[in-house]
Amino acid sequence: MNVCKVFVPFGAMGTGISKDAFDGGIQLGPDIIACDAGSTDSGPYYLGTGLGKYARESVKEDLRMMVLAGHRLGVPVAVGSCGTCGSNIGVDDIAAMCAEICEEEGISLRVAKIYSEQNPEVLREKFNKGKITPLQAAPEITAKTFDECSHIVALAGAEPFIRALEEKADVILCGRATDTAIIAAMPILRGCDEAAAWHGAKIAECGALCCVDPMGGVFLTFDEEGVTVEATAPGNRCTAYSTSAHMLYENSDPFILTEPGVAVAVEHARYTEIEGTKVRITGASIEKKPYTMKLEGASPSGYQTVSLVGIADRRIMSDPWRWINSMKDHVQKRLDRIGLSGGYSYAFKPYGFNAVTGEDLAPGSFVPKEIGLIFIVTADTQELATKVAKVFNPMLLHYPVNQDEQLPSFAFPFSPAEIERGLIYEFRLNHVVHLADPLELVTIEYTDIGKRG
Repeated sequence: MNVCKVFVPFGAMGTGISKDAFDGGIQLGPDIIACDAGSTDSGPYYLGTGLGKYARESVKEDLRMMVLAGHRLGVPVAVGSCGTCGSNIGVDDIAAMCAEICEEEGISLRVAKIYSEQNPEVLREKFNKGKITPLQAAPEITAKTFDECSHIVALAGAEPFIRALEEKADVILCGRATDTAIIAAMPILRGCDEAAAWHGAKIAECGALCCVDPMGGVFLTFDEEGVTVEATAPGNRCTAYSTSAHMLYENSDPFILTEPGVAVAVEHARYTEIEGTKVRITGASIEKKPYTMKLEGASPSGYQTVSLVGIADRRIMSDPWRWINSMKDHVQKRLDRIGLSGGYSYAFKPYGFNAVTGEDLAPGSFVPKEIGLIFIVTADTQELATKVAKVFNPMLLHYPVNQDEQLPSFAFPFSPAEIERGLIYEFRLNHVVHLADPLELVTIEYTDIGKRG
């Protein structure tokens, strides 16, 4: 029977793992060490700039553990969505870290760099031919949108990883990729059940999040009938509940997993607990679909300045928005009088009241003890954003509940109160591009790094 063992040490390279949990995965004898290194969870800034989210030192520490273990075992290492957003910059940055590790450790490796950042001209041509279609809730776009984005990436499927494995790469560093493709590639190449390969990859995409304790690593053993999932941290375990629940994670349909070129149905999957610590999963089925790659793009959307003020006045707490709206109307009149009437927008976020949910609460239904009011100005220029924030400054600090009383003083935690955030970005694409060749929009480069001989 064809078998493939995959060790996923963390849900995102740079978030870390204990030595015991990592060693536990290595002792199980993986055929590949694979993990994701990116996400859109923290918003469009990282794709907009092409830069990474995690501290370089944290990423390099995790990469070193994987590279050294792979070298010692003689098995490949695969990383997807390098540099958080999967830009070409991200791939090159991780490749540079890999070269440093090889130099520091005195080892040599064959590295495959898979680039999935897109050329706007190519995408514009496909758009004009009707080859780019929107996903649910996608923004409206035109042919100009692709040029307006500072970076666009396409999420690679399993095929580029399979190609790099066939070319005997020791380390595979991919730009933006689906989280599951990184894990499913080698089991598919090894002839394991393809539906189980995708299903198991989905369950393990976030590392130990599919375990009872979401810290540590996860280990998968794929074969021609299914997959077995187990935790690698001492004392941790997987259950039918913890593994099946992960199909709900970032998935609009808990019974259907859609990946480039395939749809995996898990409605009839069976989750069987083994020895109280592992879960055996079988019963997924697969259907081939026209091949598509999801596109993500981000573009500049202005400059921001923010201010934060702490307020604990009990009268304001009884109805924060009444005070906020009164202050806003008062300051807006002043902005208009001094000629600052366009080129900006602003928003208030009363944390401790309804800043997270944005819900309209019935008066008196909830009275906070205090709020942290964040004031956000977005403008065409940084100078204008800060000007508007400075006009609001005295009222954020001293605006009274009633106009016939002495001015209060609230609390700015920082001086100056205006914090310039610089250029900000917004997502512009939530579309798929239709392809005949899975490798059409990716480029793979191979390089030998480190000391040989």
